[in-house]
Amino acid sequence: MSSPLERTARPRKSRTRSRTVNTRPALALSTLRPNQYDLRPACASLLCPDCETWVPITGYQSKAPKVVPHDTGRALEAPAVRCHLGSNRLVAVDVLVRKWQERLEDGHAETGHRRRTTVRRKPKVQPAPAISQIAAQRQPVTTDRAAIGRSEWLQRKKQWASTERAVRNADARRAQVPAGDAPLEAPPVPLTTLHPQRPAS
Repeated sequence: MSSPLERTARPRKSRTRSRTVNTRPALALSTLRPNQYDLRPACASLLCPDCETWVPITGYQSKAPKVVPHDTGRALEAPAVRCHLGSNRLVAVDVLVRKWQERLEDGHAETGHRRRTTVRRKPKVQPAPAISQIAAQRQPVTTDRAAIGRSEWLQRKKQWASTERAVRNADARRAQVPAGDAPLEAPPVPLTTLHPQRPAS
């Protein structure tokens, strides 16, 4: 005689004479996806939400269809572990067969043309160097402080020579003040020192 630990799941019958009804609320088919239940009369079944096992629906065309008692594993292969949460649970058939077929066909049409996309690796880009690193690369490498100071002085002298003419012209234009009164944009500047006095109390 085999021990209870060696028993395997029993085959699920499409009809059962059990009158036991699960106390949980009825499972509405509208809460499941179209590919999680089958409304064809010959093989009315659904995917149990508790153990994710396909089980038949007994009394599908009657007033009280329900999920047949079932085990959580594959019949004759997995251990005999009864799904107590999903067995004998009432099923609310609130979906028309025509609507279910349309939703199922639309889902196949949307996913049928999909292809695997090739993963394209982005090339690794070296980070841009900092401004100090660029300046260090341009300056000559030397350990003589006097030479470093001389090179900086020559660089400043070249920069001033390149901008000297523009600076001279700007100074000359700034010195040309038109004859007449001061500009109207600002009040005149007092030429005498003002000494405010406190009012006598």
